Amino acid sequence: MIVLEALLFGLTLAFMLVGLAGIIVPLLPGMLLVWLSLLVYALVDGFTAVDGLTFAVLSIIALVAGTADLWMSVLGARKGGAAKRALLYGLVGGLIGFLALGSLIPVVGSLFGGVIGYALGILLGQYHKYGNWEIAVKASVGGLAGWGLAAAVELGGAILVMAVFVWQVLSYQP
Repeated sequence: MIVLEALLFGLTLAFMLVGLAGIIVPLLPGMLLVWLSLLVYALVDGFTAVDGLTFAVLSIIALVAGTADLWMSVLGARKGGAAKRALLYGLVGGLIGFLALGSLIPVVGSLFGGVIGYALGILLGQYHKYGNWEIAVKASVGGLAGWGLAAAVELGGAILVMAVFVWQVLSYQP
């Protein structure tokens, strides 16, 4: 029984580490993989080492951290003064950059293409609306700052979920 528990713990931790790598290099849905690993462990273990309350709290942390890139980049751009149209341009630019550069340079190209496309989209959308490069650059920089903070939040959230998971499992006394 102890060998099976150790194997389950080791496999779960390995999948969580792959998820952590997926946050840094957007090849996999990182935070989702970390959370799914936690869920599978908790289900197989019968929510004993990781109880229901801890699982719920870690799920909320995973949800907030995993969606940070969606809302923090928008908040950053809005803080920089981006208009709704500029945000739409940023979304389209990010998608185009992700696909275009990602097809030329797999993995790394997707990351840089998405970020560059997003920033350029906001820049062009804001300039199109106001005709002022200074205003456009400010909105674009705000969007990039939000995106960078979102990456840090997602990474920090994943590390926190993993640390609590390891602590719960290793300190569990049946």
